[in-house]
Amino acid sequence: MRFAVESWDPAYGVAADETALIEREDPVDVSVETSPDTWAPVRPSPLGRPESLAFIDGVRRIDARIWVGADEGLPARPGVCATVAAGAVVCRPGGASLVAAEVERGLYTAAPGATSLETRHATYAVMPTVDDTDEAIYLRIHTHMTALESSLSEGLGDVAEVVVFDGPIRGRTLDNGIGYVKTQHVQYLPDPQHVVLGALRAGERTPLFLIGGRAPRWSWYLRLPGPVSHALSGIVRLEAPGTGSAAEAVALADGVSAALPDYASKPQHDARAPQNLHPIAALERQLRRRLGDVKLLERSLRSAAVVPA
Repeated sequence: MRFAVESWDPAYGVAADETALIEREDPVDVSVETSPDTWAPVRPSPLGRPESLAFIDGVRRIDARIWVGADEGLPARPGVCATVAAGAVVCRPGGASLVAAEVERGLYTAAPGATSLETRHATYAVMPTVDDTDEAIYLRIHTHMTALESSLSEGLGDVAEVVVFDGPIRGRTLDNGIGYVKTQHVQYLPDPQHVVLGALRAGERTPLFLIGGRAPRWSWYLRLPGPVSHALSGIVRLEAPGTGSAAEAVALADGVSAALPDYASKPQHDARAPQNLHPIAALERQLRRRLGDVKLLERSLRSAAVVPA
């Protein structure tokens, strides 16, 4: 029996499951850099490698689950008090520095008339959700975090040559922004081009392709250095806004692909190696330190709660 062990810590799920990729419905043009029948691994040119990169990421944490409206004679509605944070690290030759970090707290609920929660140690602003389901609440937390990341990134366009977002590029407005997708659950490429991913060596990328739809974007795959247990080990997908010419996008793909392998993490240092890049991992640690003591915040919420007589 043949099998492969995913290199990621099981607590994080899987980086890529090549047997269960979902086919994407958006149109994909695989002929923007080379013809479909000549697809092959590309060794990126280092000539356009950026000297400065900014990495942007966010973290989130549920502080408490609550019920809203229980003291008004109305059916209680579920809610979640959560903290989100976003930050940016700029890497240049010789070092890296944390240039921004923001923390916000929200009460995520569909309860009508909900108001912000004021406690001794924190304020949770109301973030309305479309309904009471866990899916709607978690999506609202995620969109809050993403909005904080985008707001924070607005001042970075002139600070770094390339701004790398940990996640898809959708909703981002920076011309020099790159989406960095480290988990692969969608198959964007037709089978003849998809098999090229398995042939990539460390530091090599696929040819560029264009994902259509409402928000077109240039995209390509890159293999980072690290253990290879199956065809998609160490594979990340990158994407950029689908503006400008294909030649400009190819030059960007080459420069970014030449730079990122230097930031790949190692299994002995990170449970999500190599995809969880060193700057992103360090940023996550810094942000989590800023979330506050969850036990203290929960006690403050309990103290502030109105208990019916």
